[in-house]
Amino acid sequence: MVLGDIMGFSESDYAYNQSRAHSADMFFIKARMWFWGACSTLSALLIGNIMGVFDINIMGWMIDGFKSFFGGH
Repeated sequence: MVLGDIMGFSESDYAYNQSRAHSADMFFIKARMWFWGACSTLSALLIGNIMGVFDINIMGWMIDGFKSFFGGH
């Protein structure tokens, strides 16, 4: 893993048979999912906000391209 074990456990720790996983193990898997989900959501929102400050409008470009593709002006 590039970033290493930030939360103290690695992917190989959970590579064993999940049918015998302890409920605490499942909690840590879910906690990791929530942690990285929250980090990626926050990052995406911050990047989108920064792009708006610099007037970078990707959605507008996509809509204009879609309209011009079908003959709109």
